[in-house]
Amino acid sequence: MSDAFTVTGINGYVRSLMDSDDLLRDVWVEGEISNLKRTNSGYVYFTLKDSGAQLRCALFKRIPNAHTLEEGALIQAHGKITLYVDRGDCQLYVDEVRASGGVGQLYEQFEALKRKLDAEGLFDEIRKRPMPAFPKVIGVVTSADAAGFKDVLNVLSRRFPLAQVVLSHTLVQGNDAPPQIVRALEKLVAYGKCDVVLVCRGGGSIEDLWCFNDERVARAISDCPVPVISGVGHETDFTIADFVADLRAPTPSAAAEILTPNITDLQDLIEGARLDLDYLLQSTLEGAKQGLTQAQRTLEMLSPQRTIADMQQRLDTAQERLNAFPSRLISLWRERLASKQDTLEATNPHAVLARGYAIVTRKTDGQAITQPKDAPNGTAITIQLKNGTLFARTEDETTHGNYNRTLF
Repeated sequence: MSDAFTVTGINGYVRSLMDSDDLLRDVWVEGEISNLKRTNSGYVYFTLKDSGAQLRCALFKRIPNAHTLEEGALIQAHGKITLYVDRGDCQLYVDEVRASGGVGQLYEQFEALKRKLDAEGLFDEIRKRPMPAFPKVIGVVTSADAAGFKDVLNVLSRRFPLAQVVLSHTLVQGNDAPPQIVRALEKLVAYGKCDVVLVCRGGGSIEDLWCFNDERVARAISDCPVPVISGVGHETDFTIADFVADLRAPTPSAAAEILTPNITDLQDLIEGARLDLDYLLQSTLEGAKQGLTQAQRTLEMLSPQRTIADMQQRLDTAQERLNAFPSRLISLWRERLASKQDTLEATNPHAVLARGYAIVTRKTDGQAITQPKDAPNGTAITIQLKNGTLFARTEDETTHGNYNRTLF
């Protein structure tokens, strides 16, 4: 029967030894922050490193100055060092941090080179060249074994398989990588058929990506005669190559997306253009047919036979109107006569008297009386009715302050 430990068992044993060590339970560690990551839950993960080694760190507690942690900063971190059993990693669980009075060596080098190249104008927007809309040949500077290169190939085969990909292999990590990256760029320039060059690699720590912060690489990118797009690391990673390239993409896959149109969209565009062309052709033919029909109708309308027929019809219509004119004229006169008779009858005073009205006049002069002042007290008046005449005299009467005229 074997006495071998399981991996979980031996890791757990090592962790118990570390947890029982007084020094590891209460220790300060100084180093430069690298590969800093913050999660939505508020946890912070980073690596502390110096020139010889590195130590993983995790910050789960809320501490006052956690927000000041930044890539490249030189700090002192306090906490407990133990073993993360799942991965077998030695890890510092941080509960306090304090600044060590400066930034790390790598970060200082990065900022110094960035300032130098910026002063020379290598980052100026005016020198940035646009990416080709439909690249036929895409040069790629990366490792053939890099996961980022496989991602690029997958994206290009899906989006734009018409493009030819030319790989210029190089190391993308370590001290030997910068001169190899420069030579890889030079090979693509000598090849002379690339429309654009993609410099890329997948994510990693600042040490993993450091070769893209090399001045030689930056100047080789700047000297490249065709546009260069940089797709190094993840979205939060920035290198000198990103600043000097004509365009920066957050990841290698994103760079391949930016570089190429979607062939499906192009096919849809071509199909839409074909449909538009068919519609235009059909509309043109339909318009020509309508024009021909209209021309035929115009010819028919201008035909002498049509003119003669129209004139004959007008003559017949005029003859009919002429024949009907006397009877219509007599009918019109009769209507007018009847209308005048009705008007005359309506204004006949006897017709008004027949409806119960009377005509009152002064007896002396026959003047019509229309208001009380026309017949003062004692005025003799004549009242004309339908079937006779009455004679009367006016008399004043005051009732409730009203002025009336009484007949007797």
